[in-house]
Amino acid sequence: MTGTDMDTLHLVDPSARGLAEAFAAFDPSRQPIDEYRRDLLAAFGQASAADAPTYEARTIPGLAGEPDVRLLIHRPSGPTGPTPAVFFLHASGFIAGNPEMSANANAALAQELGAVVVAGAYRLAPENIYPSALHDAYAGLRWLFANAAALNVDPTRIVIMGESAGGGLAAALALLVRDRAEFAVRAQVLIYPMLDPRTGTASAPATNPATGEFVWTERHNRFAWDALRGHSDASADPATFGPALAHDVSGLPPTFIAVGALDLFLEEDVAYALALSRASVPTELHVYPGGVHGFDAVPGPLQTHYRRDLLAAFARLLAPDTGDAA
Repeated sequence: MTGTDMDTLHLVDPSARGLAEAFAAFDPSRQPIDEYRRDLLAAFGQASAADAPTYEARTIPGLAGEPDVRLLIHRPSGPTGPTPAVFFLHASGFIAGNPEMSANANAALAQELGAVVVAGAYRLAPENIYPSALHDAYAGLRWLFANAAALNVDPTRIVIMGESAGGGLAAALALLVRDRAEFAVRAQVLIYPMLDPRTGTASAPATNPATGEFVWTERHNRFAWDALRGHSDASADPATFGPALAHDVSGLPPTFIAVGALDLFLEEDVAYALALSRASVPTELHVYPGGVHGFDAVPGPLQTHYRRDLLAAFARLLAPDTGDAA
């Protein structure tokens, strides 16, 4: 399938067709990485220029011997008692992006949920290979738990959330949190998560000709996973490199997964949801017809449908009297 032919454009929801066509020029495998990052941030900046949100930027210590980690803290107005919290990890293939590009969405989420949203920056590949990003995410989440009282956060109602690469990183973080048992998260919310380094290669468990033509392609995916792997021995702990490689997903928290039907990650996300279900992890999966990668960023009926599902799931996951249903 070639992006220039746009073989699946007729399947794309009308609200997302502009996004599908606009991102055809973005390709980290064919652009200098600095140019790709600059272009991507410019696109997000244009999309979120109005009503720039306020947040507290804070730098916290990383794990022992590792660099400091930058966090953006979004607080809701109004709540007086301890609030729930969302630890958020941004998108962009492990190779680009920053938490500022999701600041508008996270500020809105904080208000909608009455929750503190802490967005963590993490080191990017290829300059920083696995497990740098995962270690930064763990340091940020550990800081949130350690400072819950100062932030007026209920430590029993902390959810981890991520989009795309951030969703894959959130899934890896949930596995690491489970294994280290230093603290426990209430749930994981994975938005079109990037979970499987095999996708787009000859070793992919499945291929789907209706997916991956737009926004994030097989070529993008191979480049990004190779950049994250670098010279590291990812085989030492494959689950925290690519969560789809995990042999044991039991004991993970309740999970919400959302993905578009035309997203390259459809197969791996559905497979991960099934693996979680088979391991008796409460799991909620939504597949949105006509949705390309990043479909939720475009106003329209598809975005409205997704937001309704997401907020309903958060209402259940963050309820003070329950933590055992997705």
